[in-house]
Amino acid sequence: MNKYLWSFALSAVVLAGCGKKEEPPAPVAAPAPAASAPAAVAVNSEEKILNIYNWPDYVPEGMIAAFEKESGIKVNYDTFETNEALHAKLVAGNSGYDIVVPGTVFAKPQIEGGLLQPLDKSKIPNLANLDPAIMTVLAKADPDNKHLVPWAWGFTTVGINKTKVEKALGKMPMPENAWDLVFKPEYTSKLKSCGIAYLDSPTEIIPVALHYIGKDAYSNDPADYKAANEMLSKVRKDVRLFSSTMIDDIAGGKACVAIGWSGDVNIAAGRAKENKSKDVIEALLPSTGALIFADTMAVTKDAKHPNNAAAFIDFYLRAENAALMSNEMNYPTGNKAAMDKIKPEIAGNKTIFVESDYFAKMIPPSSFTNEAREAMANAYNSFKKGK
Repeated sequence: MNKYLWSFALSAVVLAGCGKKEEPPAPVAAPAPAASAPAAVAVNSEEKILNIYNWPDYVPEGMIAAFEKESGIKVNYDTFETNEALHAKLVAGNSGYDIVVPGTVFAKPQIEGGLLQPLDKSKIPNLANLDPAIMTVLAKADPDNKHLVPWAWGFTTVGINKTKVEKALGKMPMPENAWDLVFKPEYTSKLKSCGIAYLDSPTEIIPVALHYIGKDAYSNDPADYKAANEMLSKVRKDVRLFSSTMIDDIAGGKACVAIGWSGDVNIAAGRAKENKSKDVIEALLPSTGALIFADTMAVTKDAKHPNNAAAFIDFYLRAENAALMSNEMNYPTGNKAAMDKIKPEIAGNKTIFVESDYFAKMIPPSSFTNEAREAMANAYNSFKKGK
């Protein structure tokens, strides 16, 4: 496949999907050509410390150590489980972190609320490696690309242990729409025997539930959340796990079907192969589409080491380091210079670099009003408690 088709298709889908809610962003200027040699890590007078707050299982092995060795900067690397947890930390203030990695659905209100500071682009020359089409997508959340740099992309979908699912279903055929496996009682009643897992996050579960019942996944109508809760309540008794350790839960056999992130499902599949398991784990492409997400690096408003943060961002944006993200973490990169360094089996995996025709079905990210966010949290908590 043409690797670049993916990024341009994503740009078109996201811009088209979000256009009815916001004015289109100003065109993003094409970046200057990348330097032929990797940019040197910036030298500055800050103490040699950098505090990073990121998702778990989301950085290539050895990358942090390589940055520390080259720069002499000690990295304190902590993780959070949900966008909600990160957002609460930022809203409370004095987070203690320099770099955070929010999803764009949360990054937009964080920028508008003054929780993130503009990037000093003069200290990040490897921004030139980024795909202009990807940066146009991010401009929906971050006008003029002042605050956000792509960490990775992916989509929320259904992941299965194919071996166990087929056994649990017996003679019942797989549905045409994979969302039926987690939302339709005829399927969930059978699959509960081998375990159904949902991501433990309202902003992951409620939007896909809204999409499944034909509503806007990012609706701001409280009535839609009531409808989503009514649908979810019918399968609540069949859900085994609300998971914050999805990779382990799928790879370890706690769940045979899950609402999860595409990259995590592919990581779980890789672990199963490494353990020589006979089970086949795979991410699915629902016929009605999955929900795209983007995770982004940003510098906190009260960062004590902004120059060190810029040095790490520049290091991460080197082509070879961005390629490691896709090769080891099974998530697409927004780094155009990295594309020819990605392994063929990764670039050719249609559940990582999704083909352009499927993107037409996918749901682009958007944001919520405060009222909608409250309605979503209430619907999710009610569902989770079985009320």
